[in-house]
Amino acid sequence: MSIKVYGFWRSIASFRIRVALKLKALPFEEISIDILQGKQFEPGYDAVNPEHVVPTFIHDGHSLYQSLAIMEYLDDIKPTPRLLPDDVKERAYARSLALMTIADAHPLTVPRVRKHLAGSFGADAHAIEAWVTHWTVEGLAAYERFLERRKPAPFALGKEVGLADICIAGQVVGAQYVKVELDAYPLVKSISDRCFALPEFKSSRPFEQPDYKAAGGKH
Repeated sequence: MSIKVYGFWRSIASFRIRVALKLKALPFEEISIDILQGKQFEPGYDAVNPEHVVPTFIHDGHSLYQSLAIMEYLDDIKPTPRLLPDDVKERAYARSLALMTIADAHPLTVPRVRKHLAGSFGADAHAIEAWVTHWTVEGLAAYERFLERRKPAPFALGKEVGLADICIAGQVVGAQYVKVELDAYPLVKSISDRCFALPEFKSSRPFEQPDYKAAGGKH
């Protein structure tokens, strides 16, 4: 099984795919596309992904896009261990939790949005950081409210780590970028701590990636 992932160390969506592949014990090659330097717009990558984003997932020559679709595909090609529950209601709930960051919080903080804020509205670095912090906190708070109502343990849907936990951990990674502490979100922190105690999550951290280290550890 040949798997390639075009990703980037700082990309939270790439982090999600990295973790999912490692939980599935599927070997893969990651090719770095520096989205901070605009490499996603160069002709070579345009041929790979015309949306000009990462990650792009290639399995035996077949390309897929968007982290949620990729993670569900991984469940289809390797059903165990499951990322999504078998129960239809639980599966829908897991997707709901995943989409709180994938569809709501994270898209408002990505480089192309930050660039648009600066170019079209004259936002300076301080204003952009405040914007990113606001939407990061909104995502954390939403997760905390949902976890409070259900209070699962040790992971978001119970005993097994899965897709929802990957997405919550990704939201925490985003919080670390803007130095948002998790004290106000104890349930999120508890799940995050359990996730990052696992080698699949720990080794997928942005600052552990070869392209981050090759750049001299510069953010």
